Amino acid sequence: MAIVHVTSENYEKEVLQSDKPVLIDFWASWCGPCQMLGPVIEEVSEEVTDVKFVKVSTEEAPELAEKFSIMYIPTLVLMENGTVVNKSTGFLQKEQILELLNTKN
Repeated sequence: MAIVHVTSENYEKEVLQSDKPVLIDFWASWCGPCQMLGPVIEEVSEEVTDVKFVKVSTEEAPELAEKFSIMYIPTLVLMENGTVVNKSTGFLQKEQILELLNTKN
């Protein structure tokens, strides 16, 4: 499934109104670890079909980064029914991302 790029304009539709849990990848184009994490997220998104994967550029949507109190990137935020259920900062291996996703209800 394709990873959706989220901005303030489509945040409510893509994240809050999602019928699946949503993993948000907060990233920036200048961030090396973010660039390394991208392909790992892509791989996980192809295997895990019961979660929606979205990316939020902290450069293009600073208000969303502020809303989630993002201090460091990359940061992954797992949301379910509009509520944050897990959060992780820094580069993660595939297994660590799968573990993060297993905390959903």
